[in-house]
Amino acid sequence: MEPDEYEIGAYQNEHGSDTMSKMQSNVPKEGPKTVQGIKKQRASGRWWRWLLYVLLTLLIFSVGSLTAGYYYFTYDLPKLFTVEDYNPPVISRVYDVNHRLIGEFYRERRDLVPLSKVPDLLINAFVAAEDDRFFQHPGIDLTGILRAVIKNIIAGRKIQGGSTITQQVTRSLLLSPEKSYTRKIKEAILAYRIENRLSKNDILYIYLNQIYLGHGAYGVEAAGNVYFGKSVQDLNLAECALLAGLPRAPSWYSPMRDPEKAGERQAYVLRRMVEEGYITRAQADAAKAAPLHLAANGEHTFDQASYFTEHVRRHLEEVYGATQLLEGGLRVYTSLDLHLQEVAQEAIRRGVDALDKRIGYRGPIESIEKNRRDEFCSELGQQDLKEGEIVHGLVTNVDDTKQHVTVCLGQVTGIIEMQHMKWARKPNPEIASDYAAIKSPSQALTSGDHILVKVLAIPDKETPIQKRTTKKPLILALEQEPEPQAALLCMDGYTGQVRAMAGGTDFRKSQFNRALQAKRQPGSAFKPLIYAAAIDKGFTPVSVIIDSPVVFNDPAQREKWKPMNYEKKFFGPTLFREALIHSRNVVTVKLLQTIGVDYAINYAKNMGIESELGANLSLGLGSSEVTLLELVKSYGVFASGGLLLKPIFIDKIVNRKGETIEENLPEKKRVISDETAFIMTHLMTEVVKYGTGRSVQPLQRPVAGKTGTTNDLKDAWFIGYTPELISGVWVGFDQFQSMGRFETGSRAAGPIWLDFMKEALKNRSVTPFSPPGGVTFAKIDPKSGKLASADTRNSVFECFKVGTEPTERADQKEERDLSVDFFKTNL
Repeated sequence: MEPDEYEIGAYQNEHGSDTMSKMQSNVPKEGPKTVQGIKKQRASGRWWRWLLYVLLTLLIFSVGSLTAGYYYFTYDLPKLFTVEDYNPPVISRVYDVNHRLIGEFYRERRDLVPLSKVPDLLINAFVAAEDDRFFQHPGIDLTGILRAVIKNIIAGRKIQGGSTITQQVTRSLLLSPEKSYTRKIKEAILAYRIENRLSKNDILYIYLNQIYLGHGAYGVEAAGNVYFGKSVQDLNLAECALLAGLPRAPSWYSPMRDPEKAGERQAYVLRRMVEEGYITRAQADAAKAAPLHLAANGEHTFDQASYFTEHVRRHLEEVYGATQLLEGGLRVYTSLDLHLQEVAQEAIRRGVDALDKRIGYRGPIESIEKNRRDEFCSELGQQDLKEGEIVHGLVTNVDDTKQHVTVCLGQVTGIIEMQHMKWARKPNPEIASDYAAIKSPSQALTSGDHILVKVLAIPDKETPIQKRTTKKPLILALEQEPEPQAALLCMDGYTGQVRAMAGGTDFRKSQFNRALQAKRQPGSAFKPLIYAAAIDKGFTPVSVIIDSPVVFNDPAQREKWKPMNYEKKFFGPTLFREALIHSRNVVTVKLLQTIGVDYAINYAKNMGIESELGANLSLGLGSSEVTLLELVKSYGVFASGGLLLKPIFIDKIVNRKGETIEENLPEKKRVISDETAFIMTHLMTEVVKYGTGRSVQPLQRPVAGKTGTTNDLKDAWFIGYTPELISGVWVGFDQFQSMGRFETGSRAAGPIWLDFMKEALKNRSVTPFSPPGGVTFAKIDPKSGKLASADTRNSVFECFKVGTEPTERADQKEERDLSVDFFKTNL
């Protein structure tokens, strides 16, 4: 048997005849080759099946991996937003009563601007510089990525990025700033999704409002204001190109920090705009040559209204929270008049500077050793010397013969004449400045003293100091940093709106608001409240009170208290009006004793005093501490005819949607009669005409007011008003020290009040105080208080509630001098 036959037979025996017959029908008639073909066919089938299994497995694995990867990168992706959802942090702004900007609060300095107000030039500049295929790609620009990779490889460093504008929006709003491949993949997925959800204009709107452009500016509107002091819609091509060059590295390309690098980046943006066909070469060249006028300091400054805006900030944060304040885009319309605020701050500075000089010279800043003087003097050459500026100087010569001092200011010298430094006596509160002026320069200065000087005049000031050929010295005055403080608050007499508030001389050095936060003894400035209370207890302006020595037991001090007048003497029988006009302490205490301390305290509380008042007779002399605002508010009751006005700092607050969320309308509450209010006003006009308030007479219009001075001359006050404005001034040291002899309310506070009110009322017509129907005037004898007779000398018109005026006429023969010698005894 042949091998092949054996094998076939064996196969037949094993698998049966049917199978054999089927095989035979398919076997080729070639003998042995037919069997080999079957083997190859079977092997080939197995290989293809294996390959199919492998490919199928790889496909399943790939799909699974991609699915798992997609899920991994997308399962925690943030929710997409719409344009309506875009509410980034924006600036909250504070405006004065004339809608002038006085303050800003923000975490990110941003103003939202609609795309319709953004110039096409600016949009094209950003697109050309950041994403030239923005309007073609679906959020991811593969061409741009490939181009960036090639350029970076050629350069050997990263010189170009591949992120699209859409990706930058995604990164800024939806992802963290971390640098990783994971974030880049998520960024690409989200960018693609955003492109399918928002229009290109929507994406540009978000991008141009979101992007950080340096110096605290977020978005193009804020950047336009920071860099150029302009709204974005007013930017020219050169300015647009500069802003569009900032996103890559805002600090690096800032024109304020490095104008040269900023210019190079601007040129790049202009070149790209030309290449993209947005502008012509000629336009680009003109823009590169155009000068850039940068805004001063790159930021607004609000020095004049700092105390006021800080008070507003505290209110906003307390009521609405820090997030709403710093991110909510509130528009706060206040009662402040910025012009009056500036006038108030300047009046404070001048008044405090004058007081500081009357107190005396505290000496130089330091004494420079001889071997360091040349170096020190050369360093002073970096100062900006302008008329009116206060600068540092080095004393190089003191000449008592010529009565002047030579001062080195760096590249030039200056001269202090004796008349500009005679105030520089050593401080001594026991000696008034009027009697202590120095006689020679050497009494105050010596060579090597490092001092402050004010530049009074610059000869040939048209010629820059560096280019001068002459050596004519500058005219200087000796200066020092003032130590006293002052506060001023002005309120509208009809509405209660606060028009000006200076809480100190310099907010940058001290944020403590002395108009609202400082509680100080008001001294005699508190007396009008006692006198008003006495009128409502039956006293009249011509009631007679004996000004004579009196002693009280003071349980709190465990000693006897003897009130004393400022003049250190007594005046005998004194008319009520005279006691207020001349601020008699003893009479005031006796009045308070008569009407009752508790009654007076309740009366003062009713008139707007909120601070705790001591229940003792010294209350009448202003021993209880109050704020300046409280006093101004209480005097406002007199000015408004008996109505307590609510002080208004904020007129209205509007949120970012334009909705009014707070509005403060004038609130008035009657607390005393209009007759009592007018009588007090009339009496305080007499204080200004004849009494302690004479220092404000140059206002030359009807004004009522009262001075206040505390023990040891630690506090000086003047509170005064016209029908239009109520203003108060406090002056003193934060450390409760004496300002020196004669530094009373009239001398220290009155001039500041006058300085302010002259300017505040400059363009207003003169308005008299109008008496109500319930009062009447009578011509009286100023000594007896009786009706004046035909031969009464120096008679005065006095105001009374109807029915309380005197009926008895003065008899000249019975008139006597009320200043009896017995009562002039010094204690």
